Amino acid sequence: MRRDDAEEIRQVADAMADAAGRAILPYFRAADLAAENKLDAGFDPVTEADRAAERAMRAVLQERRPEDGILGEEYGAVPGRSGLTWVLDPIDGTRAFICGAPTWGVLIALSDGARVHHAVIDQPYTGERFTGGAELAEWRGPFGTRPLGVSGVTRLSEARLMTTFPEVGTEAEGAAFRRVAGAARLTRYGMDCYAYALLAAGQIDLVIEAGLNAYDIQAPIGVIEAAGGVVTDWQGRPALAGGRALAAATPELHAAALALLEDVA
Repeated sequence: MRRDDAEEIRQVADAMADAAGRAILPYFRAADLAAENKLDAGFDPVTEADRAAERAMRAVLQERRPEDGILGEEYGAVPGRSGLTWVLDPIDGTRAFICGAPTWGVLIALSDGARVHHAVIDQPYTGERFTGGAELAEWRGPFGTRPLGVSGVTRLSEARLMTTFPEVGTEAEGAAFRRVAGAARLTRYGMDCYAYALLAAGQIDLVIEAGLNAYDIQAPIGVIEAAGGVVTDWQGRPALAGGRALAAATPELHAAALALLEDVA
């Protein structure tokens, strides 16, 4: 990707993140926030904040990148003509959002179907934006702009692990996750997309999840890979389509965790 193209894409992604944040924040921790359940069995909430944020991002794309495709959680897929698709999750972590916990975020990825070219994990309430793209890995927040970079942890016994388990996943997937958690230094639960941002920033070392969609994982893949980390499924294959995901700071740590996960049917 040419430098001029990369800069335009970054500007468009930032404009989408800004627009989504403006749409979302009036609803966060609002006393009258209503959540609908998208499932007949179980609980998968959606709020007007989710929908408003995705509409705001799509409006930016309609104006500035109308040739690109879109895949969004709330309004589905729109085919494009450029060979590039923006993969959007307006609020990843709606359960956290409706509880007032700031571990949710806006996920934006630009993909050609084989790789992520640019990605953003944005947390508008804390004012943090984690960006990964062509020759770019940065973290903007209350303390200014800093480079992103994963930790150098290679041993599972020293790893800090985050996950949404046991909330998601099958019994077999949960058992496999617990094998890794039992070998790690510490485990924290329920962190949503913010866990991936922390991995890219070098604050933690592993994220393990299951039951993901493409819009849940493509932005984390782009940000973490730009920061020097590794993201695959539980068999070591590309995870762009979702499903099970293993994100690690180093290849050595990834291999150690993968050995405890890859035999799950």
